[in-house]
Amino acid sequence: MNQLFNYLWEASLALALLYGFYRLFLRKLTFFSWNRAYLISSVIFAMILPFLSFKVGASSGTLPGVFSYSLPEFQFLESENQSSTWTVLGILFWVYITGVIWQISMLLYGLGLTAKRIVQSEKYHKDGYCIVVNPDLQPSSFFHYIFLPHYDENDPDQKPILLHESVHVKKGHTMDLLLLHLSKSFLWFHPVWIFLEASLREVHEYEADQEVTTAYSKTDYAKLLLGLLITESNNELVNNFNHFQTKKRIKMMMKNEKPKAIKKALFLLAFPLMAAMLVVFACDTGKEEDFAETLDIPLDVDTLSSSGDEIFDVVEDSPEFEGGMEAWNEFLGSTLHYPDKAKEMGIEGTVYVVFEIQNDGRVTNPEILRGIGGGCDEEALRVIRQSPDWIPGKQRGKEVAVRMRLPIRFKLS
Repeated sequence: MNQLFNYLWEASLALALLYGFYRLFLRKLTFFSWNRAYLISSVIFAMILPFLSFKVGASSGTLPGVFSYSLPEFQFLESENQSSTWTVLGILFWVYITGVIWQISMLLYGLGLTAKRIVQSEKYHKDGYCIVVNPDLQPSSFFHYIFLPHYDENDPDQKPILLHESVHVKKGHTMDLLLLHLSKSFLWFHPVWIFLEASLREVHEYEADQEVTTAYSKTDYAKLLLGLLITESNNELVNNFNHFQTKKRIKMMMKNEKPKAIKKALFLLAFPLMAAMLVVFACDTGKEEDFAETLDIPLDVDTLSSSGDEIFDVVEDSPEFEGGMEAWNEFLGSTLHYPDKAKEMGIEGTVYVVFEIQNDGRVTNPEILRGIGGGCDEEALRVIRQSPDWIPGKQRGKEVAVRMRLPIRFKLS
C-alpha cells in the first residue's frame, strides 16, 4: 500500500511540474506538433517515472577486504491483516480504488455511447474515412469516423469542415485522448488533468486549423467558425469541431508572423527538468555506509574472533548453512516476525546485519550495519542469535572464523 501511495505522489508531482513548464514556456508557441508531442510525452514520462530505478556510482560488490561474503538478500513479506480496524491509509486506498473504477467505467461508457451512435447513424465512405450522419451529432471525429449532423457532398461550407476533421483522423488525435483518459483514470484526483486536457484539445484544434487555412482563406474559414457556434459535446472522446473558444482559435489563425526556429530551443529546457526528476525519483546512488567504519574495524589491523583466532574476510571454502541456502531461507522465514511497531508506522526497508561464523560453526557477534528502526533492527539481531551452527569455512584445509553480511528486507504487502 505504501508503494502505491509513493507512486501516486511521485507521478502527481512530475505531472504538475511538466505541465507547469508547458504553461510557462511553450503554450504560446505556434509549433503545434511539438506542443502536442510534449504534452503526450509528459503524461507518459510522469506515469512511468516512479517505476524507474537506476544505480549511480554504486560499487561493484563489497568494499575490498571487508565483509567479502555477502549472503543473498532475504525478503520478509508480511501481510497487513488488520481487518478489525480501518486505518487512514486503508480508507484512502479504497477511496482511490473506487475512483479508479468509476473513471474506467466512465471511459468505457463513453466508448460504448460513441459505438452506439455510429451503429444507429447513416454512414458514407469517402477517401478512406467513414462519414457518420445523424441530426443529433456535431461536427467531430473519432478514429477514422467523421461525425456530421447532415452531409451534402456539394455543399462548399462542408468541405473545410471535412478537411478539419480529416486532419484529426490523420494525425491520430483520438489516440491522444484515449491515452489521456486512461492515465487520468489512475490519477483521477489530480486537478491538473482539467488544464492538461484543455491544452491538448486546444493544440489538436490548432493543428487542424493550420492545415485547413493552407487550402482555404483564413477570413472565410473564420466566418465559418463563427457561424457554427454550437454547444459542447458530452462525448469526451471525440474531437469536436468547435470545442474551444472560437475567438481564441481565430486569433491564433490570424497570426501572420512565422514562428522563429530559435524558439524551438525552449523545448530543450524540458530535458534538464526531466533529468532532475530522474535524479530525485529514480536514481539510487548506491552509496552504503563504510561498514568497517561503522563497526570501528580498522582495515589494516587483523581482527580477532571471540576465541582469539583471526577472522577471515576471504577464505578458500566459504561457510555453509546445513542444508544449503534453501534451508537458510526456510529458517529465516519461520523465525522472523514483522514488528508490530513497524507495521503500525508502515516501515519498510533493508536491515544489514554482520556476524561471525566461528571455526566450530557457532554464529556470534551479530551487529547492525544499517537499520531502519521500528523494531526491525532488534528482530534481525534476535533471529541471527538463534541461528543453528553452520559448517565453518576453511583456509588451507583448516577451519577458521569468517565474517558474513546479511541483508534482510522487511516489506509489507
